[in-house]
Amino acid sequence: MYIDRHLWAFTDGIRGRIGAAVVVGLLAACVGVARLALLGWLLAKIFSQEPLEQLVWPFLGVALVMILRGALEYWRNMMAHETATKVQLHLRKRLYDKIVSLGPAYFGLERTGDALLSVVEGVERLEVYFGQYLPQLFVCAFVPITVFIFVAFLDLPVALVMVGFALLALFAPAVFHKWDSANARGRQHAYADFSAEFLDSLQGLATLQAFGQSKTRGKLLAEKAYELFRRTMWVLATNSLSRGITDTCIAVGAACMLGLGAYRVTNDSMTMTTLLVILMMGVEVFRPLRDLRALLHDGMLGAAAAKGIVELLDKSTSIHRSSSGANDCSQSLAPTVDFEGVTFTYPGGRRRAHHELSFQVSAGERVGIVGASGSGKSSIVRLLLRLYDPEEGTIRLGGKNLRSLSDEEIYQNIAVVNQDTYLFHGTVEQNLRFGKSDASEEEIVAAAKPSNAHDFIMRLPQGYDTVVGERGIKLSGGQRQRIAIARAVLRDAPILVLDEALSAVDTENEATIQEALERVMQGRTTLICAHRLSSVIGADRLLVLDDGQLVESGGHEELIAARGTYFALMSGQIESVESHDIGRRDDALEDQATDKGDDEWRTAYLEPTDGIIRAEGLGWLDVLRELMAMVVPWRGRLILTFTLGVARVAAFIGVGVISALIVAAVKNDLPFASLLIALCIIAPLAGILHWLESWIAHDMAFRLLAELRIALFKKLDELGPAYLVRRRSGDL
Repeated sequence: MYIDRHLWAFTDGIRGRIGAAVVVGLLAACVGVARLALLGWLLAKIFSQEPLEQLVWPFLGVALVMILRGALEYWRNMMAHETATKVQLHLRKRLYDKIVSLGPAYFGLERTGDALLSVVEGVERLEVYFGQYLPQLFVCAFVPITVFIFVAFLDLPVALVMVGFALLALFAPAVFHKWDSANARGRQHAYADFSAEFLDSLQGLATLQAFGQSKTRGKLLAEKAYELFRRTMWVLATNSLSRGITDTCIAVGAACMLGLGAYRVTNDSMTMTTLLVILMMGVEVFRPLRDLRALLHDGMLGAAAAKGIVELLDKSTSIHRSSSGANDCSQSLAPTVDFEGVTFTYPGGRRRAHHELSFQVSAGERVGIVGASGSGKSSIVRLLLRLYDPEEGTIRLGGKNLRSLSDEEIYQNIAVVNQDTYLFHGTVEQNLRFGKSDASEEEIVAAAKPSNAHDFIMRLPQGYDTVVGERGIKLSGGQRQRIAIARAVLRDAPILVLDEALSAVDTENEATIQEALERVMQGRTTLICAHRLSSVIGADRLLVLDDGQLVESGGHEELIAARGTYFALMSGQIESVESHDIGRRDDALEDQATDKGDDEWRTAYLEPTDGIIRAEGLGWLDVLRELMAMVVPWRGRLILTFTLGVARVAAFIGVGVISALIVAAVKNDLPFASLLIALCIIAPLAGILHWLESWIAHDMAFRLLAELRIALFKKLDELGPAYLVRRRSGDL
């Protein structure tokens, strides 16, 4: 049985609800036993040729019990699913909080697709686990005992046979539990691997096509898809063995009950009425086991999904957040920054990013941090935002150790404009509100104007309500950067950090953005990490980094005269700066550039952006036709599946017919040994046919899924990145 102690831990606080669902399930089972006992009693009356008027009340009793059974089953299902939803909600919150606590540092070493699978697919798997499998497991454990107690009063030997096979059907599959679990974990890893590769391929499709690698990537995804198929079939192989054992125990148990009961009737050890009642109740004792058998696969997948969830929740971070001061964030810190003897190496890195780095930034000071690529400029920003902690040294914000400050205290005092601006799928206004969630419309416009963003925003089709697409893909690089600046202005933090804010924009946009930044930096402590001279030439002081160490400090003229590291970095840009009026372009030129950008992107705004691909207007007959067209390559397997399905149903009907003939033979004192032999052959045969049908059907289905996954990427490759502008990666 697939019970995971970690999954059980997730039910803390709602176990009472799970218990209530189990109790209602047991009540439903008891009512089901009563229903079938009444049916057996009714059949006995019919066999004894009771008058019709005496059968009315038994008929009504059976009908009322059936209605009560249905009501209890509905109540149990609703209660169980509501409980499962509460568990999922709690889990999603815990997972999100964990991801936030791990921070970007963790995802610098791990793949996003793996975590995404646990948060979305893994938690979704648990709906069936908590809503159906877990309650059904408890019902299956108690129902045989309950029925045994009742049947024991009617006939102890048959009751022992009944409960023996019921318990065997429940616990015998545990023999394969270890194999099941190992295969399920292998499938989960294969699924996570494929998901991560597919997400990477989707988000990097433009790059893949630019380098002519999309076809090669498609072959890699095909290999991953087929590996997922193979892993899934191994899971089904061991799972089918468990189901086969359950089916065999149920079939053989029912045959043994009938055979023993028939012989006891012929020996006058049992009445015909008792036999019919026990046979009817036997249906109920095995019914929960059949239901559980159908849920075994979901239980196994839920247990496997739990492994990924637990692994994520058990991840540890080297950053221990402080809660001190979290309730007194209104007390502002002095806008000063102090690095003292900071030594830092990225997790998994071989080379130090910083070694005994020390510098101070005073309130209101504008400090430029320059250096070659890889010298540690961006690392300073990450350390200041406490995405990482240094191994040695101290970082102070407003004179306080960064480790002693809460996240709220750090982030309310710092606004950042990064090199790679990230805009979320949503409107311009929604992205600006990340700077201040409760900002009024007037405040938003007031932040956009000094950032040189208001004019181009108003020229968008819906103005501030225009959807910018995933990662702001519908905007140009300069437009995205100006929105990021406006977001920082709206934040209104005393410390402004510019991390290569101009490195990804062209010269025309650079002038406009530089002009906006000049206005924004007024009155703020500013750190400018850049390699462009135009970004740092106006700084009060420059810090020059080389291989993670501070090698020079001073003003621009002073460092140029020294002809050291700074001169070597900037000498090639000096002539360009002196021959152009950096940061002061003609406004008309900016308007022209913006209009040009708007024209290039206007067609993208006209496309739907809701993201989910819908088959609108497709009727169920059309859906059936499309699905049947997909399985044409597997029509042989499909025909075989249908044939086995018909044979299985015929075998089950045969079991019922032979059972009825045995009862009739017993009633009429006729020999029934040959019928018992036939029953012992057909009953296991029905289980074998069911197993074959299930195996071939799943083999066909999962092969089809693998082909569809491959076909989906091929289709997206044909449509190209332009199509993805209108869709969200998460939906696909």
